[in-house]
Amino acid sequence: MGNTGSELMHKRLDRFRPEERPIVQAVFDRLQGSGPSGAPGKAAAGSTLSFGMLQSAVGSVIPDPMVQRIYSCLCSVDPGQFSSGSQTSPGVGVSRDQLVIFLADTLRGTAEERAPLVLAMSQSPGSQAASVSCDQIIKFLQDLVSAVIQILAHRGRLRGWRAERMGDSSASVKLLSEQMCSELKPSEEGCDRSCLEDWIFREPSVSLYLEMVVSEGFNVMLGERSAPTLLPPCINTPWKELHCLLDLPTVMFLAPQLPDRYSAPWRLMFSTKLHGESFTRMATGLLKCGPTLLLIKDSKGHVFGGFASQDWEIKPKFQGDSRCFLFTVSPCLRVYNTTGYNQHFMYLNQNQQTMPNGLGMGGQHYYFGLWLDCDFGRGHSRAKPKCTTYGSPQLSADEDFTVDAVEVWAVGTLPEPDEDDEGQGKKSVLDADPEVQAILEMTGKTLHSQGLREPEEDED
Repeated sequence: MGNTGSELMHKRLDRFRPEERPIVQAVFDRLQGSGPSGAPGKAAAGSTLSFGMLQSAVGSVIPDPMVQRIYSCLCSVDPGQFSSGSQTSPGVGVSRDQLVIFLADTLRGTAEERAPLVLAMSQSPGSQAASVSCDQIIKFLQDLVSAVIQILAHRGRLRGWRAERMGDSSASVKLLSEQMCSELKPSEEGCDRSCLEDWIFREPSVSLYLEMVVSEGFNVMLGERSAPTLLPPCINTPWKELHCLLDLPTVMFLAPQLPDRYSAPWRLMFSTKLHGESFTRMATGLLKCGPTLLLIKDSKGHVFGGFASQDWEIKPKFQGDSRCFLFTVSPCLRVYNTTGYNQHFMYLNQNQQTMPNGLGMGGQHYYFGLWLDCDFGRGHSRAKPKCTTYGSPQLSADEDFTVDAVEVWAVGTLPEPDEDDEGQGKKSVLDADPEVQAILEMTGKTLHSQGLREPEEDED
């Protein structure tokens, strides 16, 4: 390119390392189809990039609605003074300078520089309004999140998750978009550049998703920066038998809230669809597996749950720590962290005469923020006006709800096996508790293992 191009474009190129600049400069010619992939072509001076060229080049990776938004944004970029190109309209095309500035601002820009891009992508093609509505931002985010999910699938980065065996991603894309917009603080006129700049600064997922769509869609892989990890690995899940409560946007929302974030594998420990409606079986799935996510769907379609930061224990007292939280998935995506008011984080009890029997999180006995009764089919979320422990509202459709489905996912680092689990020195339950053996003999049960094994010797 020599020294052609605007002063602004060359300032933007300075953000890239010397070895990265030829890659960025080559994108225009590659999208035009006038040069081989990764190398500059010899495009005629003043030539532009049309929507058809852009769609042909990136349409297999980025959905069409997002391609249209990107193209309108490219046309809105002001290349500044001393430019060989100029600000164009969607019907005219995109100049080389506009593309380079766009790539620099999306991949290496500040919140201040990304705000006008988001403003342009949220508007109708050709519009140059000074602000947009929250609804327009939500629709832009829906296209952005959908593009991210398509890229994850296209690039084979679902990490063991099976979208076809999960919940409805299209509905949750809207919920995730609305959740991301919850940090917006529009003025009476709507969301202008200043509002968007503040929002982008406080909602880092906007920049993360936009950078991913642009770098992957335009095939601009720079330096040693690896592709972002948006999903934790999912292992040991019987997908053929399961249609789980989770969906990809929900996992993308919940994973960053967890201590291990994207590194620890998620493992399904219990599902009513697989294991039936058994409180004992569910409690077994909760024990000795580290941090867990509990998901509940009530009979009216609300989906909600809680994160337990520690191993669950069956005992008539509260447990856990301040890393626990409650959350909702539907009808909205929200997380409710601890308030510090009390330490009633987790409760799991069974077979007690004087204490509540079931699973609870937050609040107090008989008025939990989230409660599953040991009878399993019933529960409550008595949190009016808010749960004292988590500051959460009522999670279920009705204060007392009927359970439709439950899942338990272990989401922490895989626990180290106990020495007793290695098979060495592990006692039979009959040896460990002679009363059990006596009861079995009184009821006429035959102890088939007697005489077939040597008795365990007690250690000195």
